[in-house]
Amino acid sequence: MSILMTENLCKTYGAGETRVQALQNVNLQVEEGEFVAVVGTSGSGKSTLLHMLGGLDNPTGGKVKIEGKDIFALKKDELTIFRRRKIGFVFQSYNLVPVLNVYDNILLPIELDGNQVDEEYIHNVIQMLGLGEKLERFPSQLSGGQQQRVAIARALAAKPSIVLADEPTGNLDSRTSQDVMSLIRITSERLGQTIIMITHNEEIAGMASRIIRIEDGQIVSGSSPRTKAGELHA
Repeated sequence: MSILMTENLCKTYGAGETRVQALQNVNLQVEEGEFVAVVGTSGSGKSTLLHMLGGLDNPTGGKVKIEGKDIFALKKDELTIFRRRKIGFVFQSYNLVPVLNVYDNILLPIELDGNQVDEEYIHNVIQMLGLGEKLERFPSQLSGGQQQRVAIARALAAKPSIVLADEPTGNLDSRTSQDVMSLIRITSERLGQTIIMITHNEEIAGMASRIIRIEDGQIVSGSSPRTKAGELHA
């Protein structure tokens, strides 16, 4: 089942001679439980695409549907709530709250929404990401790789429909990057979590189950899920 779809998604910045077509009629679909990497060079439109998928910026035209809901048809407050409940974010710069310890950072999305914490699920996520002995520490007391693990746990905490990862290994050395990517793949496999990750790193992208390539604001390959035989849908 397609959990995310875009229909003729467009984004234009500026006007006249300064006009930039960041996205041009992007159509893609992502199946539930997929781990998808979106690959492109700087300026290709991959970051703009991720911002559109996460409802962080409005498109010039087209639609983004998550679980069949057109997110840009929602009112501003409705979109904020939908994003908090349905979309988890992992950023290159971690974006942890420095005055909160690891455990409180992980629970933050749930507490903002006023929901009950699923203690067993959170415990499983913490153990899976190897954070059991770090719960009382603050972000400043953690390495970059450990901070990114916390960010992944926070993204998973509210059981989102999709997790969007923006260059999640961009600030990490190569060895730590491999460790973090292995954990991202494990969470996708064990939890059946849908993950969409943007990266410029081909080696990192190769750890995903599908690669989408974007150039000059257009998807050039991989827009449709693979069939069981490994072929792309027509």
